[in-house]
Amino acid sequence: MLLHFHSPAHLFSQPDPQSPPHPGIRIFLATLLVWLLPTLARAQQPTAPDSSSRIRQSERADDQYITEVEDAREPDKVLHAEPLYIDLIRDLGARKGEQEWNVGLGLTDNLSYDSHQVLVEYEWAPVNRLGLEVEVPLTFNSNSRNNGRERPRSRVNGLKTAFQYSFYVSAKHQTSMAVGYINELEMNSFDRLGRRPVTGNGYSPFLVAAKRWGSNFHSLIYTGPIASQQFAGPTHWSYQHNTSLHYMIPGTRNFLGAEFNKLWSGTGFDMTIRPQMRVGVADNLLVGIVGGIPINRGEEGLSSFIRLIYEPGHKHR
Repeated sequence: MLLHFHSPAHLFSQPDPQSPPHPGIRIFLATLLVWLLPTLARAQQPTAPDSSSRIRQSERADDQYITEVEDAREPDKVLHAEPLYIDLIRDLGARKGEQEWNVGLGLTDNLSYDSHQVLVEYEWAPVNRLGLEVEVPLTFNSNSRNNGRERPRSRVNGLKTAFQYSFYVSAKHQTSMAVGYINELEMNSFDRLGRRPVTGNGYSPFLVAAKRWGSNFHSLIYTGPIASQQFAGPTHWSYQHNTSLHYMIPGTRNFLGAEFNKLWSGTGFDMTIRPQMRVGVADNLLVGIVGGIPINRGEEGLSSFIRLIYEPGHKHR
């Protein structure tokens, strides 16, 4: 699934050094600290004589988990860490019958207002290697700063439908590749839906390539053009190139990592670094927490995003 909550970045201004950290960022940092404290505490404990035995047990647990994901069923599938902000339509090498529900909540501190994002999406694999998705994202804007800039209207961003086909899956090389396409009917603001509900259409073909390095390190590239066609205006083109690096905790689906979201458009180059972590809270329920740090602070400031991931009917360690 491709998530687009871009804000314009034409204006470059420095953040107020006296302003406190954004509430969303404080939540992200506090959660990260709580999650890491047990690991840090264990790291300070003296090494026991049987530490090498525990390391071997961890390695065996990790190998067993990878085997459960990759070799339990046909066709072949390689375990990859999927980014949390711009996530995929379905797992690379998806198998028939897989399905997943996502609910996302985001908060962005813009220069002149706050932006709250909500999304609901459903993705499934009707056949091997093919993933389909339907998503409805919404944006609510509030807290106008009264600095002369008009606050955008709240709206349903659009109706997104997408597919993704994994054309290359190599267990030997721990590599997967896929192509896909996202179509988005762009909607009007809430107060204008009755007069003109659909204002344009977005087109976004993409290519995905992912590789696992050993048992725990993961890298992924997601790239492709984006066209936004306004029915009453011109078509705007841009190009995205997103990269991500993750470390998956042995024997689990938990990971730590970062996305580097890069966008070239008519207004220039934008890049946002998104540190993130994913934690399994139940057998079929995961929680992902993402922070957003723009390289060039224009109208878009720091941001936070939480993704709830539910996979009905599937068992995991």
